[in-house]
Amino acid sequence: MALDEALLEAVASLGRPVLRFFSWVEPAATFGYFQRYAEIARATQLRPLIRRPTGGGLVPHDADWTYSVVIPPTHPWHALNAVDSYRRMHEWICAAFARLGVATELANCCRKTAPGQCFVGWEKFDVLWQGRKIAGAAQRRNKLGLLIQGSVQPPPMGLERKGWENALSPASYHKLELTAEIHTRAKTLAAEKYFQPAFNARR
Repeated sequence: MALDEALLEAVASLGRPVLRFFSWVEPAATFGYFQRYAEIARATQLRPLIRRPTGGGLVPHDADWTYSVVIPPTHPWHALNAVDSYRRMHEWICAAFARLGVATELANCCRKTAPGQCFVGWEKFDVLWQGRKIAGAAQRRNKLGLLIQGSVQPPPMGLERKGWENALSPASYHKLELTAEIHTRAKTLAAEKYFQPAFNARR
């Protein structure tokens, strides 16, 4: 979470979008910036609970595939409204699955059974596979840029994560070497914010 926020702060100076893949070293859960900690703590036994810099609902992390996309303010995606950027992100996800021979679709309506829990039911433009939601995302847009954090969980059987990452990466993708300044900023945000119980339980 700290690195994604540091990338959002830096993306304007980087001058181009950043696609990042990451995974979890232990089971955990993230929840949207505006959600109430007490409600999240009752909804899942997963610990730790980490407040995201983006919105959205409760997302369990164990065997899921997680990614983030950071868009500079000069990019056309930054000018999209939240619905359109969400749809476009998940069209990209569907196209990656199609390259691997997996048929997915975007939800054309909503189906919620547990408010605040991202993968119980679905919202419009979530990614569905065989009638269940497998991919969702959360966003934060400000003058610095656009941050999209997403999760695919659990992935369709038989797929390997590396193959999916390659399918998702644009043909023009170039590996970004993160600067020492970004790493330092991420460490500061982690220590002063995301590791702090006062931040995660602030609401």
